[in-house]
Amino acid sequence: MAVVAVAVVAVAVIAVALAALSAGVLISVAGVAGATGAAHPAGGPGTGGAGVPGSPAPSLSAAQLAGQRIIYAYSGLTPPPQLLALIRAGEAAGVIFFGPNVASSEQLNGVVDELQRANAATPVHAPLLLMADQEGGLVRRLPGAPALSEQRIGASPDGLSLATAAGAGAGRNLAAAGLNVNLAPVLDVARSPGGFDGQYQRSYGASASRDARLGDAFIAALQSTGVAATAKHFPGLGAASRAQNTDLRPVTVNLTLHTLRTVDEAPFQAAFHAGVKLVMLSWAVYPALDPKLPAGLSKRVIGAELRGRLGFRGVTVTDSLSAGALSAFGSVGARGVLAADAGADLLVCAAPHPDENTPKEGAAVMNALASALAHRPSLRTTSEQAVDRIIALRRGL
Repeated sequence: MAVVAVAVVAVAVIAVALAALSAGVLISVAGVAGATGAAHPAGGPGTGGAGVPGSPAPSLSAAQLAGQRIIYAYSGLTPPPQLLALIRAGEAAGVIFFGPNVASSEQLNGVVDELQRANAATPVHAPLLLMADQEGGLVRRLPGAPALSEQRIGASPDGLSLATAAGAGAGRNLAAAGLNVNLAPVLDVARSPGGFDGQYQRSYGASASRDARLGDAFIAALQSTGVAATAKHFPGLGAASRAQNTDLRPVTVNLTLHTLRTVDEAPFQAAFHAGVKLVMLSWAVYPALDPKLPAGLSKRVIGAELRGRLGFRGVTVTDSLSAGALSAFGSVGARGVLAADAGADLLVCAAPHPDENTPKEGAAVMNALASALAHRPSLRTTSEQAVDRIIALRRGL
């Protein structure tokens, strides 16, 4: 997910993975990565949230309002009863899928039908957000398109047409399985092929302007299929070294404010004007913007920079709340409250390894946030605004 940032693996494993890619073999990376088209209904410039006529948010219980911000995960091929119960209770915004959840497109379609049936009786009359990291190359949760990595697309003289084909292919692939959000593209401006993004071929390259053009082509093609795109990882992880993996440890990206704004944020700004639906936030600390807090926990980054200065109006989504970068910020529930308070709309609750995924993690975040909502009226107000943005996205898919 990112959902995530991709988990660091041994050098030998990386070598095998890259060799496999060149041979055309699909690798399902375990970490969390980390969603258009016309005008700017949710993603374009501006400072407000999307209004929802007859919004159910004010009438939701604290648990429901909190749950409508939670993206759950589970292990195996079959949704567990706890997840279905949470969905029926109106305490879920959606589900994220990983490789071990997928046996085939047909199997995943059956799962999607079961999840959406559970959702049908809830007070929020909108489809669940069902998402995966389908970036291309090494990072794909479903077999099939897009086969090419961003790095290979960026290195090609036919990059624009390849990015368009990759976005369209990803959208058709996900839509055929019943999914409606792609946690892609990565818009990090990678400084080095051996850096955090480069080692998995997850960036179009070192040119911010070219990254912006290729990202916009991917987004437009993807969203034309009815699948929402997610620009990640704001404000950019392109300067992170190979060892600076936010899935595993705290990371600080020491760039000047000028560099952040003219290089790293440039592809994101272009994506906002192109109508991208979602933005995933980085878990790194950017001292030029906030010297203390990771971007996804920072009001300075989300409120002042992303929504204020850049005018993003769409839905914000965290990377996985279980990331090692957040080890100093308490339990997963405490982290969820901090992220929600900072302005993250959707909270991704996935374990470090997909075989460890359980709805219990999302439920813990929901309960912590519901408790905070009951005692903090101002958080209730901002949560209703967040849920309105989320519902507008869901109803538009």
